[in-house]
Amino acid sequence: MAKKSKLNFTVFMRLLSYWKSYKWLFFLSIVTTFLLAFPGPIRPMLIGHMVDEYIVSHQDESKLLLWTLLIVGLLIFEAALRFLSSYYSNLFAQSIIRDLRQNLMKHILTFRIQYFDKTPVGTMITRLVSDLEAITQVFSSGMIAIAGELIALTVSISLMFYTNWQLTLLVLIPIPILIFSTRVFARVLRKSYQQEADQVNKLNVFVQERITGMSLVQLFNRQEKEYEQFQEINKGHRQAHIKAIWANSIFFPVVDFLSSISIACLLVFGALSIQGKLPSEIDQQFGEIVAFILWVHMLYRPIRMLADKFNILQKGTVRAERVFSVLDLEDNIQNAGTKVDCNFDATIKFEDLYFAYNDEDWVLKNINLEIKSGSTVAFVGATGAGKSSLVNLLGRFYEHQKGDILIGETKLADIELNFLRKNIAIVLQDVFLFSGTILHNITLGDPEISKDQVIKAAKAVGAHSFIEKLPNEYEYEVGERGGVLSTGQRQLISFIRAYVYDPHILILDEATSSVDNESEELIQKATIELTKGRTSIVIAHRLSTIKNADKIVVLDRGEIKEQGTHEELLKLGNYYKTLHDMQFSEK
Repeated sequence: MAKKSKLNFTVFMRLLSYWKSYKWLFFLSIVTTFLLAFPGPIRPMLIGHMVDEYIVSHQDESKLLLWTLLIVGLLIFEAALRFLSSYYSNLFAQSIIRDLRQNLMKHILTFRIQYFDKTPVGTMITRLVSDLEAITQVFSSGMIAIAGELIALTVSISLMFYTNWQLTLLVLIPIPILIFSTRVFARVLRKSYQQEADQVNKLNVFVQERITGMSLVQLFNRQEKEYEQFQEINKGHRQAHIKAIWANSIFFPVVDFLSSISIACLLVFGALSIQGKLPSEIDQQFGEIVAFILWVHMLYRPIRMLADKFNILQKGTVRAERVFSVLDLEDNIQNAGTKVDCNFDATIKFEDLYFAYNDEDWVLKNINLEIKSGSTVAFVGATGAGKSSLVNLLGRFYEHQKGDILIGETKLADIELNFLRKNIAIVLQDVFLFSGTILHNITLGDPEISKDQVIKAAKAVGAHSFIEKLPNEYEYEVGERGGVLSTGQRQLISFIRAYVYDPHILILDEATSSVDNESEELIQKATIELTKGRTSIVIAHRLSTIKNADKIVVLDRGEIKEQGTHEELLKLGNYYKTLHDMQFSEK
C-alpha cells in the first residue's frame, strides 16, 4: 500500500510539471483563485460588525444602507473573481489536456504493429478519451481549487482567532474526528476509482468489439449470449460506482453532523456566557455569535470541498497512471536509420533471416533469398507458412531477430524509416478504408496528389468506370471501413492508392483471394499495370494468378523449400506440384 501511495505521488508530481507549458494561464488561475479566498471569510466579520453597530444597538442607522451596499459589492466582486478563476482554470486545463492527448496519439502512432496485435482498440480509446477527460478535472477543478480552499480555510481560522480565540477553539473541537474520517474516506475512494477505471476499460473494449463484429454476432445468433455478457460487465461497472457513492454517502453526512455540533457548542457557550450579564453587554456579543455561525459554515464548506476536490485528484491520478504507462512504453520502431539516398532499383537480399513474434518460437527460419530489381516474385505456401511475416519485415512493421535484409548493399535498418516506406506500397487482402470520400481514401489527405493524377491512376487500373457510376463519383462517401462498397471495389481503390504513390517496391498480399471472378479479372489487369517497371512481391493463394512470375518461392513452416519458375517447380514434383495438384483437382 505504501508503495502504491508513493507511485501515486510520483504520478501527481509528473502531472504538476505540465504547468510550465502555460505559465501565464497558470499564473492568472492562481492569482484569481488566491484573491477569491478572501471575500468569503471577510464577509462574516463585516456582517457581525453591522449587526452589533447598526441592528442590535440601533446606533447611526443611516449607515446601515451603506454597510449593506458594501457587502453587496463584496458579493459582486466575489462572483466576478469566481467567474475569472473558473474560466482561466478550465482554459489552463484544456490546453494541457490538448497537448497531452496530442503527445499520446503521436506516441501511439509510432508503436510496432505487434503492440496493436495484442492491445484491444477499446483500451486505446479509453486512454485517449475517458482517461484524459478525468485528468482534465485535476487542473480545472482539483489542484488549483484545493489551493484556493486551503487559503480560504486559513483566512477563516485566522479571522476567527483574531475575533475570539476561545470561541474558535470550541468550534475546532470536532476537527480531529473530521481529519481521521477524511483519511479513511481517501483510501476507500482510491480503491473504488481503480476498480471504476478497470470497469470503464472493460466496457469500452466489449462494446467496440461487438459493434465492429455485429455481423458475426447476428450470423451465429449470439445476441442473447452477448447481451448476458454485457449485463455482467455493466453490473461490475455499476458496483464500482456504487462503492464511490457509498463512501460519499457516509462522509458528507459526517461533515454536516460535525458542522452542526460546532454550531450547537457555539450556541450553548453563547447561552451560558450571557447569564448574569447586562443587556448592553449581551448586545455586544450578539454580532460576534452571528459572525461565528457564518464562519462555521465557511469552515466546514472548504473542508467538504477539499474532500470533493481530493476525489477528483484521486480519480485523475489513477487515470494519469494509466496514460503515463502508455507514454512511457518503449514499443516503438527504432528509427535509427539515416540514409535517404538508398537505390531501391537494386536487388533485395534476405540473408540467414530468423523472425519470431514471441521469444524463439520461430515463424521464419534460415531465409536466404534474392529478389532482382524489376522482377516479380511470388510467395506461396499453406496458411501459417510465414508469407505475410516475410513481407511485413520488408516494410519494418516487425523487426527480425537474426540475419539481415539488404536493398542493394544497404541494410534495411540503416534506411530512414519514412523514406523506406515512401518507396514501398502494400496492397492487403483485407483493405481498410476510412470514413470519407473515395478521393480522400486514395490520396490519404496528401495535398501533392491532384485529382487528375487520381483519375489517371483509376483509368490505368480499370477502376474509373465503376467510380463514374457512383453518386458524386470521386466525392462519394464510402462509409465506415468502406462498408457500402464491394470487396472487389475496395480492392481496386487500394490499387489506385498504390499507383498514385508510385512506389519502387510493390507488395500484393493475397489481393484476389476474397473477390468474385469478374472483380478478379479487373484486379488481374490492374496487377499487370501496377507491376510494370517495379520490383513486385506477390503473396498468392490462387496459383493460377502467379504462373507468369519471374520466381516462385515455396514456404513451409517458416522455411524456403523450393524456388523457381512455374514450369521448373512443376518438374521438380515436390511441394509446389502438390499444392498445384490439390488446387486444380478441387476445381
